[in-house]
Amino acid sequence: MNSLFDLNKIVIIKKNGTKEKFDSEKIIIATQKSANRIAKEWTNEEKNEIVRYVIQKIEESQETEFHIETIHSIVEYALEKVNPKVANQYRSYRNWKQKGLKLFDEMEQAENTIRYIGDRSNANKDAKLVATKRSLLYGEYSTKRYEQFFLNEEEKQATKDGFFYINDKDSRLDTWNCCLFDMANVLRGGFQMGNMWYNEPNSLDTAFDVMGDIILSTAAQQYGGFTVPEVDTVLLPYANKSYNNFYSEKYNEIYESEMETIEYLKEHHAFYLPENKIKLEQLLAYAKEKAETKAKEYAFKKTQRECEQGMQGIEYKLNTVGSSRGDYPFTTFTLGLSEGKLGKMITKTILNVRKEGQGKKGFKKPVLFPKLVFLYDEEKHGAGKEYEDVFDGAISCSSKTMYPDYLSLTGEGYVPEMYKKFKRVVSPMGCRAFLSPWYEKGGIYQSDPEDKPIFTGRFNLGVVTLHLPMILMKSMKEKKDFYEVLDYYMELIRKFHKRTIDYIGNLRAGGNPMCFCEGGMLGGNLRPDEKIASLLKSCTISFGITALNELQMLYNGKSIREDGKFALEVMEHINNLVDRYKKEDGILYAIYGTPAETLAGKQIEQFRTKYGVVEGVSSKEFVTNSFHDAVWETITPIQKQDDEKRFWNLSNGGKIQYCKYPIQYNLGAIKTLVRRAMKIGFYEGVNLSLSYCNHCGHEELNMTICSHCGSKNITMIDRMNGYLGFTRVGTIDGDFDFDSDPEKTSRFNKSKVAELGMRVSM
Repeated sequence: MNSLFDLNKIVIIKKNGTKEKFDSEKIIIATQKSANRIAKEWTNEEKNEIVRYVIQKIEESQETEFHIETIHSIVEYALEKVNPKVANQYRSYRNWKQKGLKLFDEMEQAENTIRYIGDRSNANKDAKLVATKRSLLYGEYSTKRYEQFFLNEEEKQATKDGFFYINDKDSRLDTWNCCLFDMANVLRGGFQMGNMWYNEPNSLDTAFDVMGDIILSTAAQQYGGFTVPEVDTVLLPYANKSYNNFYSEKYNEIYESEMETIEYLKEHHAFYLPENKIKLEQLLAYAKEKAETKAKEYAFKKTQRECEQGMQGIEYKLNTVGSSRGDYPFTTFTLGLSEGKLGKMITKTILNVRKEGQGKKGFKKPVLFPKLVFLYDEEKHGAGKEYEDVFDGAISCSSKTMYPDYLSLTGEGYVPEMYKKFKRVVSPMGCRAFLSPWYEKGGIYQSDPEDKPIFTGRFNLGVVTLHLPMILMKSMKEKKDFYEVLDYYMELIRKFHKRTIDYIGNLRAGGNPMCFCEGGMLGGNLRPDEKIASLLKSCTISFGITALNELQMLYNGKSIREDGKFALEVMEHINNLVDRYKKEDGILYAIYGTPAETLAGKQIEQFRTKYGVVEGVSSKEFVTNSFHDAVWETITPIQKQDDEKRFWNLSNGGKIQYCKYPIQYNLGAIKTLVRRAMKIGFYEGVNLSLSYCNHCGHEELNMTICSHCGSKNITMIDRMNGYLGFTRVGTIDGDFDFDSDPEKTSRFNKSKVAELGMRVSM
């Protein structure tokens, strides 16, 4: 049979009944689209193989006309021979089109809900804004697309049932998670952003301004927390520039004035009078000393003022300009280690600006971003140490705004170990994520005693969160060993993570040029068209855990406060598994205490759907976050610290410890509890229910009705998980009956409003 002749006679009947000649090139184009979904590009050999298998089937049929559906089936056969993964994507796309009408209906419902009712899945998103609504709508579409095209059948079933949860599905096809942005490296020498070249700043106020521009541009290109680590150290060179400029300006002004006086005296010989006994050298020395003293005072005050204005500007930018994701940039600054008079000034000024709040006179409130994290070094900030006053400033700020949180660098555990051994800070990314060490020479493992870890300039690729009570219940219902079932889901997540890394590696550097072209990330000096695969080796990717309290309750009817031994055993098992995965795969897997927000309620819904209401497990509207004691436990901050210490070093990829400090602005008590947490080695959050009256400006803790004017128009700020959010939003012109429908005036979702109402220990 002459294939060339016969192929020219082959006709394809389209769905609309029209006919066209067979074209093998169209098959390659169509299958490449499916291959793109798993970041696969056909080789010439693979293209020829696909066409050969298709032609083989056509020849075997001895037909000359084929309906398009028949050709699709033949192409699937060819893809199964060449690359089964692409065959699955090709098949999924066909199914996707068949399901299109149903999905269109679902999207229309989601659109109407978002547009007219609102969305509170993320407390950092104001769903009333048009831009946020658009972002949420795109997120709905992107989530559906991700579920259909990226997930295999096992993963779809596991996530549908609720045995694990893929965090941030709406963003995973486009970008990556949280990072420690190397701001100092980007600023140094200048950089290109958009269509503009930015010169390196020559003053502190310009550095603040440029830093704000970078954050607004760059944080929008990822979906997690954006941290500027050790921001006071980053800003110190520019504070020195401003100080030196102000010093020179004032010194020259004063010295010239003094010299004019000396010249006058010389001209009139006044300093030669016997009764004055003044020599010219003494006058010159006096003039110089006076100029230096006055110039130093002037330069310091002016630099401090620049710092105040710069931080105020950052706060305005980050709390008023929404990103393309529809939220305000989830930014964190870590600070506290910068030394010297100017270094101390930067830290204290940033804290003072936050403490003073923003707003019109008499109605100022603290902003939410950037989140502040104080880096506590016992040798610097301990009792009687040189920088204890900086720590005192932080405590004073926390008493009024809850921030900063505090990260121990000299206690016990992983983060302090890195600092004490290498003087390298592991700053949190966003609210609680931490990077595993990546060594300069050895990579995942230290090559020699001199090999040091790198943290700044690295990022995380995402989290998949286990629903441990669901997994335990499945093992109980099916009479299987719990660890056998757990290991099955761990392996599923492991394979998913590996596929995610392969996929993300094929994204181009131009997707986030500040990170990957201008040096914001480690090795990030690629061309915009280059793939970022080479930069992913130093990234972490995480196994998340939630509901350890409910896991323990399901196991033996006791909370982790009452027992916790089984929960600890499970965490140790997960850690051992992840250590093995890390060695076998050469990937920096991490274990993350997931700060469940929407997930806290979703996991309850999934558990009830499959297993019903189980007292103490699914009987409330939310699950307990990560390894925390249940919020309704009547315990002291010290008891909560001691309980959660047991789990602290089993979640090194992401964790925070926080307590409710029922102490009414008691600085001494706050300081004592924070120092205790620092000795343990915690990343500690101070929880106070901040309340502000929008009628008279009065502020008070835990206030729902103003004790001064009786208004219910109150704005309240509470801790969501690792970050702060508005739990009650009032306006100066209105008045609200919060108690009748608390959800209408809260940025928290339904499950979090329920949790808020039960909080005792958080």
